[in-house]
This record gives sequence, structure tokens and C-alpha cells, in this order.
Amino acid sequence: MIPEAFIQELLYRIDLVALIDGHVPLKKTGANFAACCPFHSEKSPSFTVSPSKQFYHCFGCGAHGNAIGFLMEYSGIGFVDAIKELAGGVGMQMPDDQEHAPQHGPKLQALSEIMAQAAKFYYDQLKCSPKAVTYLKQRGVSGEIARRFGLGYAPDGGHALGAAFNDYGSPELQVAGLVIKHEQGRLYDRFRDRVMFPIVNHKGEVIAFGGRVLGQGEPKYLNSPETPLFEKGREVFGLPQARAAIRQSNAVIVVEGYLDVVALSQHGLGNVVATLGTATTVMHVQKLLRQAERIVFCFDGDSAGRKAAWRALENSLDALTEQKSIAFAFLPDGDDPDSFVRKHGGEAFQRMIIEATPLSDFLLRELSARCDLASAEGRARLVADAKPLLGRLQPPLLRLQLVKRLAQTSGFSQAEVERLCDLKATFRPAPARAPRQAPSLLRPLLRLLLQKPQLAPRLPLDLLPDSSTEARAVRLLCETIAAGGQEELAYPALIERLRGNECEHILRTAAAELMHQPFAEEGIDAEFEGAVRQLLEVDHKRAFAVLQEKVQKLGVSGLSAEEKRQYLAALGSRGLPSAAREA
Repeated sequence: MIPEAFIQELLYRIDLVALIDGHVPLKKTGANFAACCPFHSEKSPSFTVSPSKQFYHCFGCGAHGNAIGFLMEYSGIGFVDAIKELAGGVGMQMPDDQEHAPQHGPKLQALSEIMAQAAKFYYDQLKCSPKAVTYLKQRGVSGEIARRFGLGYAPDGGHALGAAFNDYGSPELQVAGLVIKHEQGRLYDRFRDRVMFPIVNHKGEVIAFGGRVLGQGEPKYLNSPETPLFEKGREVFGLPQARAAIRQSNAVIVVEGYLDVVALSQHGLGNVVATLGTATTVMHVQKLLRQAERIVFCFDGDSAGRKAAWRALENSLDALTEQKSIAFAFLPDGDDPDSFVRKHGGEAFQRMIIEATPLSDFLLRELSARCDLASAEGRARLVADAKPLLGRLQPPLLRLQLVKRLAQTSGFSQAEVERLCDLKATFRPAPARAPRQAPSLLRPLLRLLLQKPQLAPRLPLDLLPDSSTEARAVRLLCETIAAGGQEELAYPALIERLRGNECEHILRTAAAELMHQPFAEEGIDAEFEGAVRQLLEVDHKRAFAVLQEKVQKLGVSGLSAEEKRQYLAALGSRGLPSAAREA
């Protein structure tokens, strides 16, 4: 676990405006900066960055966060990877984690430099290989596209990389997956006489290669082994090149081959990536759903393609959310994306993607095809086969739709399907909301505390109503500020402490409102004192109501001496006549 103190110092050092401006050009607008949102398509800028508070908010789609959140969403990486990248950018060394740290092997930076050197060597060799250039031209790959993807060529022969590295026997070349050591101790290049496809991570660093054999030979595609830099279950080919097109279309197309990505890009379809010779994993799906609202998996129409599609469906169920969608497109027999687009053009391929089969339809169609729906046994098997899949499906509304359709197909009632599949009620009316106390008072109080955390110690927390959502958020905010000790806990660090908390949403909303309409600095103390006075008045009214209820039941004589003093004082403050006070 990364220490919280490290995260706070990291966020303190980062300039969020500079970070975001490096990815999305920002323009100064008053005290803040603005741009068209990188997380949804829009024509007028609604994405705002606050340099003073070091957080961003989009008034269009609601995207909101700090530097860590931005990098996670923009680059599609996990929390720890975002921390590592940000720390590297400001010269901070990650805390030691002896439990997870590798005990042997070269530093990641050294491996990264080796891979960059190898990529340059392969790239330069492509120009010197007429047969590799001819092969790419025959596949319709232009020089521009080859440069865009950094395509290269690994020369034939066993030791071509010796020209790129002074120490060919270095163990680091073996760890990087570039050189293989034979059983007899001889060394030779892993990639020989192949067109090379560099696999690039979100930082633009080459972490692995895929090599396509020229002519006949096995394996047709050879990939780098897993290394400290490269885990194929997490990475996809072509994501850095596709990122802009993915954001523009809000969709990502997933294919199986490197050349499929290159060919589709050649025909104007830039939002395409490929898995790396492995089945689609949950991590693949999670990474891509951070980039777009829709994933379309494109597979061959044969039995192997449908098996691959089913594996992708199974690994998508745990990652799918209500706001996202996944679909499946199947090519005609004998075609792959490369051959299809060269025969029929980019528009025909795009139409196929638009008309792709939604995940729910594909799921029911495949399950139904395995059962004899004309028999009771077949319909029972349909529900039994659907049970584990429905249990993993996250979006409740989509699960409800599937349960209804499954009931229609199987002949069971909806309630029976839910019971047989051990599902909790798929859809229930939302419970009645508890009445919120003084929301018009507590929401501004949240904004006051966010704008000036030094006010928190001056707020009497016992005045806050226990049942109010806003009150819980105010209390959490004050407790978090107090936990920071003498240091002022800035809002970016607060976001990290609140990640996953029930009050996170309301605090983010208050911060967005604050960005839109901050308090005047010279009047903020007076605003706060006024809010506290109103809280005190509300508390007095609440206490008086309790006493009044007791008097109505028991009479004044039923009050203790202290309660009687409070009750008479409250009556006096309301200007009631003495006769009423004595009643």
C-alpha cells in the first residue's frame, strides 16, 4: 500500500494545469483554465481546471478529480501506475515495497532504454530490406502509416542485434526478451526475418514487440515473452495511436491482429486496437472502458472466432457498467479485418461496427443455440447455463432486461427465473429519501470549508443533524482536515482520502459549485460566522421542539430543573407572555 503521506506530498508537488495542458491544450478563463472535455465529445468548452484548488471538473459530463484521477481516466491506467508515472515526473522515488519488489533483475529504466534502442534498430533496418518494404506495400501499408506505428524489420541471421548493442551477452537483453540463450549456452536473436510491430505503453515507451514472419513459416506471429516491462494480459497494441480517435468517436474496436489495426488505420478507422495473441482479459476490458463508452469486439465468423468472442463476453461481465456498452461484430467466412477492408472499404467496415450485435443479444443467442428449446429439458438447461453469467453481470437494469427475455424464451415467469438464478430482486422502487435537514444551509457550509479549510476547527460539530447527508459530509470534511495536523490538507489530497466513500459524490458536487461561484475572500469569515449562527438557531429550535413535546405529554412539572430552565428561557426568547410561560 502506498503511504498516504507520500500521496499528499506528490499531489502538493504536481501542477495540475501543466499536467493537463500537456495532454489537452488549456485556455485561461478568469481565475481558471478551460478546454473541450477530453472525456466526452463537445463543441463548447465545459472542462474547467482550477489552479488554486488543483482539481478539474467538466460541467458537461461531470468528470471530476485531481492529477491522479485525470491520469487514470485519460491514459486508462490503474491507481498504482498513475502514482508511479506522476512520481517519476516530479522526481519522487516510490516508497520501497519489499513484499512486492522483484529480488533480481535489472532496473525497469534500463530495460526501457534497451527496448527503445532495439526499436530504433528495427525501424532503421526496415529501410534496408526491400522484401520487407515490398511485403508491407502488398498489404497496402503506406510509409506514413508505417512511421506512425514505428514498424521495423528484424534481419535474418542469428545475431543481428549485435550491431545495436555493444554487449550482446548482457543478461538484460535476455530479460527484455530480445535474446535467447540456447541449452548449450549459445545466444541468438528471438526475432529473425520478421516485420516488427512495437508494443507501446501509455507513456509512449516500447515495452514489447510482435513479429510477423515474411512469407511462409511458423509461428506466423511471434510475441515478446512477459518481462518486468510487459504483461500481455494488461496491454493492447495501438492504443497510443488510437487514443484521439477513440475519444472523438467514444468507441473502441478490438481486433486480433497487428496488421488488422494497421490496415484499418490506413482506411481511416483510427479507433482500433488489438489484443496480443491472448484471449481478452478483464484487465483489457477495464482499460478500454476507461477510454470509451462502447467497445466493439470484431472477430472472424468461424467457430474459432465465436469461441474467442464468447471468452471476451465472459470477461466483460465483471467490468461492464450501466453507462457503458459492449457489442460483437463477426466477419464473413474467409475474411479478417485486413482483407475485408481492402475488399469492401472503410465505410462498409464502419457500417458493420455500427450494426454490431449487443452483448445481451449475443449472450442469449449463444446460450439458446446450445439448447433444444422445444423440450422442457432444453429450456431448463437454458436457465441453468445463464445462471452464473447473470450473477456476474453488474448493471442492474441490463440484468433486468436479460431476466425478462430469459423468462420469455424459457417459459418460466420472471420471478421464477430470479429465484432459480439466486438473484436478488433485479429492480425495486427506490426507497423513500429521509428528509434532509437544512440543505440550503449545509451545502454552502461545505463550499466554505473547501475554500478555506482553516475554518474547520471553528465549527461546532455537535450542531450538525445526524440524519442529514450534507451533515455527514461536513463532519467527514472537518475530521479529515483535522487529521492533517498542522499541514493544510488541500482538496486534491482530500479526494484520495474520499475515494469510494459514501460522501465522495456530494463533496465533489460542492467543489464543482465552488469552482463555478467561489466566495469573495474578504467576506468568507463573515459568511462562515453567519452559517454557524443559523446552525445554532436550528439546534435551539430542535431542542425546544423536544422539550415542547415532553411538556405536552407530562406538563412542565415533568421536566427536570435544567430542562425547565432551558424551556422557560426558550419561551422568553420567543417573546411569549408570562402567563404562557407559567402555564
